[in-house]
Amino acid sequence: MVMGHIDHGKTSLLDQIRKTHIAEKESGGITQHIGAYQIEKDGKKITFIDTPGHEAFSAMRVRGAKVADIAILVIDVSEGVQAQTKEAIFQAKSANLPIIIALNKIDKPGANPEKTKRELQKEGILVESLGGKVPSIGVSAKTGQGVEDLLEMILLVVEMENLRVDVSAPAEGVIIESYLDKQRGPTATLILEKGILKEGDIIGTPSALGKIKNLENFQEKTIKTALPADPVIVLGLEKVPKVGENFKVFPDVESAKNFLKLPEKKEVLETINISAEQKVLNLILKTDVLGSIEAIEEVLKGLPQEKIVLRILKSEVGEINESDIKFAKSDGALILGFRVKINPATERISQRGKIKIMTFEIIYDLVEGVRKFMEKFMEPETVRQDMGKVKILAIFLVEKNRQIIGGKVIEGEIKKGVQIEVFREEKLIGKGKLISLQKNKKDAERVSKGEECGILFEGDVKIEAGDILVIYTEEKKRGEL
Repeated sequence: MVMGHIDHGKTSLLDQIRKTHIAEKESGGITQHIGAYQIEKDGKKITFIDTPGHEAFSAMRVRGAKVADIAILVIDVSEGVQAQTKEAIFQAKSANLPIIIALNKIDKPGANPEKTKRELQKEGILVESLGGKVPSIGVSAKTGQGVEDLLEMILLVVEMENLRVDVSAPAEGVIIESYLDKQRGPTATLILEKGILKEGDIIGTPSALGKIKNLENFQEKTIKTALPADPVIVLGLEKVPKVGENFKVFPDVESAKNFLKLPEKKEVLETINISAEQKVLNLILKTDVLGSIEAIEEVLKGLPQEKIVLRILKSEVGEINESDIKFAKSDGALILGFRVKINPATERISQRGKIKIMTFEIIYDLVEGVRKFMEKFMEPETVRQDMGKVKILAIFLVEKNRQIIGGKVIEGEIKKGVQIEVFREEKLIGKGKLISLQKNKKDAERVSKGEECGILFEGDVKIEAGDILVIYTEEKKRGEL
């Protein structure tokens, strides 16, 4: 399993190993869900599980750890140990996996492998060159330097750890990705842990079962059988299984049903407690694969929800369709699409119904988009700023709702266009605003503490000598989460 911090070169390293261009096809250069790839070295097959590096995919990386035999921790030596590096170390240790450190980008100016090794030591990883037992290999995903050494080290660790599988046992393994293909139906990517999987086998998970109609390898080429550690794509399940579930092979469908006891599907909307000060933003989430749903739901939980509560009404795999538009309209929901399409007809219906749809290719763009929408969704906040106080010395003119008054600034400063609160004997008796301001019988922009001034006041109260005016401003600001 290949793990590490975002942008440290995991997929690029695999790209160099496989001599393909998977990295270039990924949106924004980021692996958005687990991919599994296989190569051959010295007559032996090595399967790589490429786990996403972004923090939102923590749960997906944990699933990867369940099926892996070795964790390859990729670290950019010009940046050193980062947040997700530490998380990957924790996950690998929790899964009791042997670790190989791939010190990537050693060809880059500023690369400092020794500093990175010392940082790893603080995280409980002591590499062999510092007297420990964890192997570390300097590599360059760009030039290919050290890649052969890394592959040889993988095979060496396999021998040292005596990693063996039972081919004669009934086939079983783990679902690492699943989605609904419009043409081909429920589709699952799985890693076979033991036994031999064949076309025609009946497989089941706790949420789905079916007869394998077609087996494909990671290059989407049809195969008849799969061996342990093979990553394969399976077609023929009755519905999309949940990612991370174990699968087994059964002699017939009835045996699978009796063993699994599949629960009836129930749509239950999560109950949430809403205070009078909070608003609710309903969401409909459509994604490319099930793993994306899990990751996005998890990362949305991390957004501040003291003022606006996010409620996901529906989350499923597939394109945004007319049914989603109707659902959104009836519940006033925002539709979020992640790496999915919306056809022109559906888009026209959404525009006519004024239904907001936001689509994204990268998960942290989605999170930022939802955050900004939440802030727009909030009521603007009125922010008050007290500026100063004026003691009234004289009244010069009184009209219906206006007065010309004279006073002295006793705190702060005052300026034109501000709001005024009138206090008499420390009690608020009325409000108004400052229309114009004079100092030394000339128009002034502002008057400071200790200076006298003339004020044209407009308000609902008659000011008297001795009153105190509290001068302040009010500004409406967009809400912040």
